This record gives sequence, structure tokens and C-alpha cells, in this order.
Amino acid sequence: MRWACILFPQLALDAQLRTREDPLQPLVLLSGPPQRRVLQAVSPAARELGLRAGQTLTAARALSDDFACAEHDAEQIDYWQRFLASWAYQFSAHVSLDYPRALLLEVESSMALFGPWSRFEARLREDLHELGFSHRIALAPNALAARVLVNVADGLALDEAQWAQYLPDLPVSRSGFAPELAAALARMGLRQLRQVLALPRASLARRFPPSLLDHLDILQGLHPLALGCYLPPDHFAGRVEFNFDVESIASLLFPLRRLTADLSAFLAGRDCGVQRFVMWLEHREGEPTQVPVGLLSAERQAGMLFELARGRLEAVQLRAPVQAFALWAEELPHFVPAAAELFVERPQQSLPWEQLRERLRARLGDDAVQGVALCADHRPEHAWSGVPNHGRQPATSQVSRPGWLLHEPQLLDDLFPRILCGPERIESGWWDGGDTRRDYYLIETRDGRRAWAFHGAGQTGPLWVHGWFA
Repeated sequence: MRWACILFPQLALDAQLRTREDPLQPLVLLSGPPQRRVLQAVSPAARELGLRAGQTLTAARALSDDFACAEHDAEQIDYWQRFLASWAYQFSAHVSLDYPRALLLEVESSMALFGPWSRFEARLREDLHELGFSHRIALAPNALAARVLVNVADGLALDEAQWAQYLPDLPVSRSGFAPELAAALARMGLRQLRQVLALPRASLARRFPPSLLDHLDILQGLHPLALGCYLPPDHFAGRVEFNFDVESIASLLFPLRRLTADLSAFLAGRDCGVQRFVMWLEHREGEPTQVPVGLLSAERQAGMLFELARGRLEAVQLRAPVQAFALWAEELPHFVPAAAELFVERPQQSLPWEQLRERLRARLGDDAVQGVALCADHRPEHAWSGVPNHGRQPATSQVSRPGWLLHEPQLLDDLFPRILCGPERIESGWWDGGDTRRDYYLIETRDGRRAWAFHGAGQTGPLWVHGWFA
């Protein structure tokens, strides 16, 4: 087996930076009592100002006043680690959260799908970059080895033979021992793992607890490491809390884009889609404003989810400033991607039909976009009707009919059209007073257009155009 470890060195800080429109702005996370606030984490831009983790807020203010502050929340670290585990579930059936701020993935069984490790790793890094999380990745023949390697260097990928050669050169302080064990080994003058491995096991067993020998055996692959297996939840809940009052819908679009992107990553991890989700606008007082978003079919593409939610959100009139913005999705049906052509001839600026349909529903209302249903009537003007569209396939007919049927027939201005097919006689409507007797032809005009035209049954004379073919 081969295991990948993804380490998130500044998970709490990234969780804050990704909610800000300008992630390059200096930012620090604060902890401690009000009388002595301490910098828990600093962004790269804040580090350039001379700020360091562990400084007091007073000392940091003496160096610079050009940085933003946010509260360090330990619970948010657990939330985002679980979110990232949900994202990683699309790449491996075994994802472990046993180590803080890190994910362990069994990847050997997934390489048949995602390709060799170089391509697999590039895919992981691309997704994490889009999600906004800094990371380090390492690959090793066992899970503990991967966790140790990711502390040493980013991008290492070792097989069993390479790991056996690399292991003795590891420093004891970077080998994953408990702090008290690493300190005890250092007091004995043992700096490298080769020195520890050279000692008799009986001596180590007398001097140290059994956990030290167990750790060495697992590192060498002699015994497997028992790891928990993460299972993603059956719902998605994302929330962004603001440090100020938001009074306009336009200011909510950036957090909305981030939340819909998170929802898309969560859905990809569970291999499902979403058909209904709710946006919650939380106010200082009163009940939150709920904005439901319903789709005709399950979707999970981030851009499409954002456009639909944006259309619903822009129709809302804020009754009070917004303190927090949340997104909740419980209905997560199975997702079946729409069939696509191998060679897409659609211009890049146009939209797929499903996305256009959902955008129109979001902006114009559910009743403004309807489907077409066939009716049991041969008369063209009575052969179809508009019905509410609930994701069903459009109605189709076995006979050739024009896509554009005119509201009123128009006299054909071409005196010598080319008849391609016909006549097709339609006699119907005697029961409701709309008796119709016509002979229809498929014709082509001089400029190359194709029309559906008729004249009275058994008669001659000018043709009347009833519809045009695309």
C-alpha cells in the first residue's frame, strides 16, 4: 500500500484568509485573555511587517498598525479539517483524521483512476489551491512514514526501497516520537534514527515504554498502523461570520462564491449532487432571512450553483444588516453528469441548456420557464401546451414539425418555392367548432430557408407559412 499525507501548516489562518476579498492584506489571529492578547498566527504579509507568532498585541502595534485582526478559534480547525476530509473522499475510500491538521489517504488503489503519482499529486495541489489552503504533500509506503516525511520536506515520494535507505538518516526530533521520548533520546546523545535502530531491542525495552518500539516497528513497516476511517456527513453546512454589518447584497457575493465552491467540493467528495439548498442571512435581531434555491435536477458545478444562488439573492430586499451568511444543503441526490458531445461546437461564451434554464428560473421566477407537452390534437396550434418544468425531458414528436410555430400564419412571399415533401393532409377540430382542412408542405425558399406551409385541402393557390425550421 502507498499512503499520501497532506499537511495544512496554517489551517486556521487559511480559513480566515479565504473569506477575505484581499488575501494579501496582513492578518493576525489573536488568542489569550483581554488584558494580554497574543498573536497566535500571522499571515506572510504580516510577517513581512516584522510580526511573529507569540508576540503580544501591544508589541505588534508598536511595530506596525497596518494589519487586520481575527479571533483564533480552535473549533474552526476541526471543522475545516473535516471539510477537507470530505473533499479528499473523492480520491480515496480510506481517509483518516487521526493526526491534527493533516489528512492521510490510501492512494495506491486510486492510481488506476487518477493516473501515476505525479499526475495525482498535481490534481490534489490544483484543487487545494482553488480552495485556498496552503499545504505540504508526501508519499510513503506506510501511513506513519508519510506523516513523518511531510514534516521533513514537501513533495517527497518514496517507495519501500527508498524509504528503507532514507529512514536511518532521519533526525530523532523529526521522526514522530512523543515529545518526552524525543527529549529522553536526545539526552542520551541519540540524534539520528540510525543510532536508535543500532541499539539492542532488549535495552530499549528496559529503558523506554513499549510505545517507542511500536513506533519504530510501524515506521519500518513491520506492523500496520490502525487508523480511523472518515465518512462524510449526509448534509452540508457552511457559514461565514462578518466583523462588520453588511448592508448590501453586492457585498455578499464574494462569500457566496466561496460557499458555493465549498459546496461543490463537498458534493464531489460524496459523488452526489444538490437539488435544493437554503441561504441564511443572520441579523443582529430577529429571525434570519431564508432564501431557498431549488433546481430541476441535481447539479454540483460550482459556477452554476453560484449563478443560481446569485439570481435568488439579488431579488432579496434586506430588512436589516447581515451579521453572518450561511448555506445549508440536506437534499443530496445521486448525481448523473449530463451527456456531452466529444467535439463541442458550442461557442465558448454561450451557456449549456441546463445552466441557461436554471439561470432564467432564478432571475424570472419558477413559473416563467415552462416545458412543452404534447396534446392529442392534430391541429398544429393545439398540438402542444406549456406545463411546469420539473426536470423532465422535453416532449418529442414522431413527425417532422418546425421548431418555430407562428402565432398567425403568414402569406408566403416566394412565388416559386421548392417543395421538398408533402402534401400532409390534416382534417380535425369538427367537435369544438374549429374545423380545419389543410394540406401541409415542407418547402425551401429562394434564400435557403425551410418552412412548413399549407393551403386549403384539395385547393391550389398561394401558400401560407405556419412555421420555420431551424
